[in-house]
Amino acid sequence: MSSTLLDKIWDAHVVQNIPDGPTQLYIDRLYCHEVTSPQAFEGLRQRGLKCFRPERIVCMPDHNTPTHDQDKTIEDPVSRKQVETLERNAKEFGLKHFGMYSKDNGIIHVVGPEKGLSLPGMTIVCGDSHTSTHGALGAVAFGIGTSEVEMVMASQCILQQKPKSMRITINGRLGRGVTPKDVALYLMARLTTSGATGYFVEYAGETVREMSMEGRLTLCNLSIEMGARGGFIAPDVVTFDYLKGREYAPKGEAWDKAVSYWRTLKSDDDAFFDKELTFNAADIEPRITYGTNPGMGIGITESLPPAPSQGGGELGYLKALGYMQFLPGEKLLGKKVDYVFLGACTNGRIEDFRAFASIVKGRKKDDDIVAWLVPGSWAVLQQIQNEGLDAVLEAAGFEIRQPGCSACLAMNDDKVPAGKLCLATSNRNFEGRQGPGARTILCSPLTAAAAAVTGVITDPRELL
Repeated sequence: MSSTLLDKIWDAHVVQNIPDGPTQLYIDRLYCHEVTSPQAFEGLRQRGLKCFRPERIVCMPDHNTPTHDQDKTIEDPVSRKQVETLERNAKEFGLKHFGMYSKDNGIIHVVGPEKGLSLPGMTIVCGDSHTSTHGALGAVAFGIGTSEVEMVMASQCILQQKPKSMRITINGRLGRGVTPKDVALYLMARLTTSGATGYFVEYAGETVREMSMEGRLTLCNLSIEMGARGGFIAPDVVTFDYLKGREYAPKGEAWDKAVSYWRTLKSDDDAFFDKELTFNAADIEPRITYGTNPGMGIGITESLPPAPSQGGGELGYLKALGYMQFLPGEKLLGKKVDYVFLGACTNGRIEDFRAFASIVKGRKKDDDIVAWLVPGSWAVLQQIQNEGLDAVLEAAGFEIRQPGCSACLAMNDDKVPAGKLCLATSNRNFEGRQGPGARTILCSPLTAAAAAVTGVITDPRELL
């Protein structure tokens, strides 16, 4: 029978199918951060259990880490306790731990791929919804709950219902100033935040094939925001070139053997998908959100819809616009911006900093803008310095902070004050996501950079 990529990876990891129940699925890699793991470790402790395959588990703090003075004690007591607890648990259970302020640390969804810990054909889980990021490498990767984290620690398996399959094909070349982030925001607006619920999405087509690995990571990162269980891309030469030589990737003969297998990880030509959608890259321009979920988005030159464009009804639409202090039918170009955030597991990689620097080079940060530029890992920060991007950014009036999740979510010091408007390259714009009362517009690094030097929402194509 013909198989999809999901079939091939999923079926290769089935331990047993429970009659009238879920699948017992073997997990190749579990990532643990400080937020969802403490209860799982405590559950093991209470049952007198150890981690079944500790070499398959990697621990790393990222949500609560401050993006300044990481060599000092964390000031916030809650954040400090969570980070210290993860380190203590990793030591007790004999797990690999990439601690704060070490060269291996960063955001777990940035570090996993850049170290070659995430590989094609793997099943990967983490107690974080944006685990779908790792699907860019051709892996089945998805977020799980705390009780499921404990389950994987104890057995290296998880009970899961197999998702339905969806293929999203995007054809054509992206226009000037249009990035993979804009593609993702476009898909979310078209499908809505629930349009892929129950599905695992395979991205395909010319547009996707021509994306760099970092662009693919951004696209897969946002799969969850359409309601999908996860998203992935069949591995190809872009994947292999990205992984070759990375710290934990196979070497020598093992590399050749791995690539030979990875080349088989693609959907058969006549494979059946439960749902198929096709889009044209020419229809996508730089995008911004305007509401309080990632699906409420428009092209940057468009006006806000005069009425709801997706589910939720008029009351929900007006409530979202009221929170954002916008009006139906108005344009957002020229709106004053207070904060700009470049970073997160969505856009905290070296290509994102290159893009941001390409806009601000030779210009100056607007005096009224507070800008947080946060690399996704210490390795990204090192690369920024090696390429001289730090000098370009500093000359334009920007400061590069230390790695962490930062202003993606209000779990650390980087909180946007109530009422202030932030253009963010992160993944969610829920009410209070960046701080109580904070207003968030999601955008690409190019659009964020354009606002940072003009002080207002600006079409980045005007500055390229």
